Amino acid sequence: MVRGLDPARNPADRPHRPARPRRHRRRRRRPECFYPDLRRIEIDARYIADDPTITDPRKAGHKKIVPTGYGLLVHGAAHAAHSQWENPPGTAPILAEVAAMLEESRAEGRQRGRRRTDRRWLRHMINAVVHPGTASADDPWHAGVLAALLLARVDARILTSQDVRTVRAAVTAVLGRPRLRRLREVWKQAHTVDDTDAATMIDLADRWCRILGIDPNQQQHPPDADPGQFPGRLDQALTDFLAASHGLTHADYQAQLTRHRHSPPGNWPHTDPTTDQQAAARLLAERIHRARTHNPEPGTRPSPLPPGRLRTRHAIAAEAQIAAGQVPTAQPWQHRTQTPPPKPTLHLAVLVDLSGSMYPYAEELSSAAWIFAHAARRRHAVTTTIGFGDHTTLLVPPNTRPGQVLHMQAGGGTSTFGEAVKLADKLLDLRHGRALRLLAVVSDGLLDDIPSGQNLITTLHWAGCAVLWLHPAGLQSHTFRHTTTITVADPVDAVARIADAAVAALEHA
Repeated sequence: MVRGLDPARNPADRPHRPARPRRHRRRRRRPECFYPDLRRIEIDARYIADDPTITDPRKAGHKKIVPTGYGLLVHGAAHAAHSQWENPPGTAPILAEVAAMLEESRAEGRQRGRRRTDRRWLRHMINAVVHPGTASADDPWHAGVLAALLLARVDARILTSQDVRTVRAAVTAVLGRPRLRRLREVWKQAHTVDDTDAATMIDLADRWCRILGIDPNQQQHPPDADPGQFPGRLDQALTDFLAASHGLTHADYQAQLTRHRHSPPGNWPHTDPTTDQQAAARLLAERIHRARTHNPEPGTRPSPLPPGRLRTRHAIAAEAQIAAGQVPTAQPWQHRTQTPPPKPTLHLAVLVDLSGSMYPYAEELSSAAWIFAHAARRRHAVTTTIGFGDHTTLLVPPNTRPGQVLHMQAGGGTSTFGEAVKLADKLLDLRHGRALRLLAVVSDGLLDDIPSGQNLITTLHWAGCAVLWLHPAGLQSHTFRHTTTITVADPVDAVARIADAAVAALEHA
C-alpha cells in the first residue's frame, strides 16, 4: 500500500527496526517509511503527482511520471526485504545511527542484486533522502555521513564515481586518503553482512566511529554541527551533487532552495512605493555614485589628437592604416587627465530583528529594503534585506528591484540569527571575494544563542567584512565584539546610519 504520510500517527505504531539516519537535526518529515508489522510502505504525498489517489505503481507509465516517488517505494521495499535485523538492547544512539547509515547502501545493493532494473528508480530518489544540511560542518563526523550515504552507494552500484566526484574530493580533503580508505573497507564489509546479522552491523558501526576518532563509550550521541561555524567544502560539494541530480546549475538550485526555505509569509502586506520612497532611492543612488567617483586621481588616457606625449609605435601604426585606406584606430597621443579611482562593488546585507521588542522598527526598515534595492541596481552595488525571528525571511533578494514594498511583521524570538547570517554570506559571499562587504544588523542583540552569534561575527570580521550593529535606544541590549556598535534614536535614524555607513565605506575604499 502506498499512502501519504500521516503526521498525526501514533509514534507507538512506528516500526521497531534500525533507526534511519538523522540526516538533519531539525524536525523533518521523512519522505518514506516502512511498517513491518502492518506490512505497509508509506510515501510522502508530495512525491506522488498532484493527485495521490490515482497512484498505481503497477503501471509502468506512472513510474516515469513520478520517478522520485517510485524510487522511494523501491527504497522502502529494499528495507522490507533486507533490513531484517534490530538494534540489540542498550545500543548507543551513535552506533545505531552509523549502523542505519551503513544499512542504506547495503539494503539497496541487495535490492539491485534481486531486481537489476530497480537501480534506475533508486537513483531518482537520492535527492529526497539526502538533502541540504546533511553536512553543515567540515568535521570528521559529517564527512563520514556523506561517505556512508553517497560514496558507499557507488560500491553498491547505485551511483557512479562521476556522480560523486565533487563529494569524494571534499570528503577526502576533510578526512585524508588513509582514513577514507579505512572507512571504505567498513562499508564494503557491511555490504556482505547477512540480512539478520545485527551484531556484525553494530560492530562495524563501532569500528567506523573509532576510525573517526569517536569513542562510543564516551560519546553516546551523534555530534551536532557547531552553529557558530559557517558551512564549508562538504556543504558546497553536497549542493553541487543535489543540483546535478535535479538537472540544475548550482546557482539555479541554490535560488530554488532559498525561495522554498526563506520566502516571506503570504499574509505580509504589499503596497506601492510612495513618491517619498522613490525620491529617497534616487538620492541614495546619487550618493553612492558620488562616493564611487570621490577624489579623482591623476591618470593617462590615449587620444588620436594632440596635445600630449607622442607614442611612436602607435603613430606609425596610424600612418600605416591611413596608407592602406583604412580608418585609423591607433591613438598616437597620450593625455594626462583626472580619472576617478577604481572602486569595488559594494555588497550590503541588512539583517532586521523581527522579535516582539523590535516591532517599531519593522515598518521603516521594510521601506528601507525597497529603497536600498532600487538604489543599488542603479549604481553598481548589491544589497539584500533579511529578517530573523522564529523564521529566517528573505525580504529582498540580491540583484532584484521589487515592484512593491513588502511590509515585515514583527513578533516572536531571535532563534534564527545564525541562519540569517549564513544566508547573507551565501547570497553575497561575505567571507570571500574582492568586493567591499558590509553587514548591518538592527537588533538589541539579545539573541537565543549569543556565543554562536559572536563566533559568526568574529569569522566575518577576520575575513574582511565590516559589521555595523545598530542598538535601539531605550532597550536592554547586548554588545558584540568585532562590530561597530551605534545606538539609534528611532527607525529613521537606523536607516540613515546604514546609508551613511555604505557611502563612507565606498568613499574610503
